[in-house]
Amino acid sequence: MVNPWILCKKIFSLSLVFNALLTIACAVGIIAGFYWTYPDWQPFHPYLADGNLFWVVIAAAAINIFPSALLGRKLHTGRFLFHHYFYGFLVLISASLYVIAFTPVSLNAIFLVNNTSLNVNMGRFFLLGGLTLLLDDLPDVSKRVERSLNYLKGNVLKGHRFLVVSQAFTGIVSLYLCIAVLFAMWNVPQWATLANAILVITVLVTCITSFVFVKKKIWQHIPVS
Repeated sequence: MVNPWILCKKIFSLSLVFNALLTIACAVGIIAGFYWTYPDWQPFHPYLADGNLFWVVIAAAAINIFPSALLGRKLHTGRFLFHHYFYGFLVLISASLYVIAFTPVSLNAIFLVNNTSLNVNMGRFFLLGGLTLLLDDLPDVSKRVERSLNYLKGNVLKGHRFLVVSQAFTGIVSLYLCIAVLFAMWNVPQWATLANAILVITVLVTCITSFVFVKKKIWQHIPVS
């Protein structure tokens, strides 16, 4: 039987990975809006200096994914019938079929369109959930994948000082963006939407995670296989 505390920490690790992916998805949707859908749109202007800062938020979330997943991989929760990545693939395939069959949005544009309907958001949620499970257990997919990831990790960690500085910088920018969006929602009633509230929460969690990882010097303590 799995220790409840270990299970809670595993869920916490998965939640951080999911939040990072959700942050990226939210940022990509907004970037797609002012790059292609609404070329003259300045998101959250004048409270946000430049919409391109969402690229920095994407970087912050991407940097957080590996150490977040590593927190869960250190825990021994066992498995039910299959490896976790099997369920990740299963959820991804099921969610993809759901999007294709039951939503008006194509699968390759699911995170790029401005559509907040329930069925589209459900498709997004389960796609991100499946990807979270897959990333959490990715090294166990095959020995070749594990060796490739270890090789990549070893090369990345050679520049751990750059990673620390990047994580601190992207965390600060994410915090600024979070505050800017919050002020925009407070001062412009039509911007006070559920989607923007989710954006604020997920970016806030991303920047807090960045600061915690920097403070704990997480990159200096990651072992290289």
